[in-house]
Amino acid sequence: MNFHQYNYTKPFQLENGQILENLTIAYHTAGTLNPEKNNIIWVCHALTANSDVFDWWAGLFGENELFNPKDHFIICANVIGSNYGTTNPLSTNPETNSPYYRDFPTITIKDMSNAHQLLADHLGISTIHLLIGGSLGGQQALEFTLLNQVKVDNLVLLATNAIHSPWGIAFNESQRLAIEADSTFNDKTENGGRNGLIAARTIAMLSYRTYIIYEQKQKDEDSVYNDFKASSYQKYQGEKLANRFNAHSYWTLSKAMDSQNLARNRESLEKSLSQISSNTLVIGISSDILFPPSEQKFIANHIPNAKFIEIDSIFGHDGFLVELQELNTILEHLV
Repeated sequence: MNFHQYNYTKPFQLENGQILENLTIAYHTAGTLNPEKNNIIWVCHALTANSDVFDWWAGLFGENELFNPKDHFIICANVIGSNYGTTNPLSTNPETNSPYYRDFPTITIKDMSNAHQLLADHLGISTIHLLIGGSLGGQQALEFTLLNQVKVDNLVLLATNAIHSPWGIAFNESQRLAIEADSTFNDKTENGGRNGLIAARTIAMLSYRTYIIYEQKQKDEDSVYNDFKASSYQKYQGEKLANRFNAHSYWTLSKAMDSQNLARNRESLEKSLSQISSNTLVIGISSDILFPPSEQKFIANHIPNAKFIEIDSIFGHDGFLVELQELNTILEHLV
């Protein structure tokens, strides 16, 4: 995929009324737009992913995969607040000429979607053949569609929701508390809150996976009384994220996930969903405790042209990234 950055030089107003000056949007593209302009696949990424969808959704997206640059023009934009090239807490605050850090404004899913619309306008895109996203990406895809400025022919939503649940918010708050408990989070440094981020990620892993997976993959021999596999795995996952992300962006993006509510400044969730005319496929993961299938069924029940499919998986929320063979089968009719 090819990396690009679009610099929007006008003031960008956020949902809370604050302004971001000089918004930069990082994005990747692959393939060529056909003459009919009907081969666009737009991907909305999840919480800590980047805009290189070939990197984190390999097996579904790639040179020789179902969604490939030979047949499609693939776009994925990095969200506001993420540290992969789009304006984020480590970007320079024009008012102080130093990084924002904790002064970065509150971002919502709608803000992310408005930024996607700016990029679509910049690229001259008026129709998207397939808009797809899972988790935080699915939240964006819903809001992006409801902006009703780009025609979305096919909408695919995986392991996501129309409003973030108290359960999901509680998980995110526990992670933010872990970050805030690290006193270095208040330091104005890039690595501030690193240990808190490690702890936060270990909390998140418990919501992403399942009892069965830990039982299968992290169980010890009967003779073990210390240095358990599950303990090592948690530390590994925390450090792995801390090596590529930062606490400031993580804190900001978890807040954005909590903001998901299609009824805000609209009549209701049901009415909002009923206004989506796209051919819609909603996919849930049977063992997902963070975004349980009931949330996807709600979406499918209120979008007029929607179909719900549940994938039977032991991988929990991460199933939408792992169950690639089944996803290929489910989505192949859309190519």
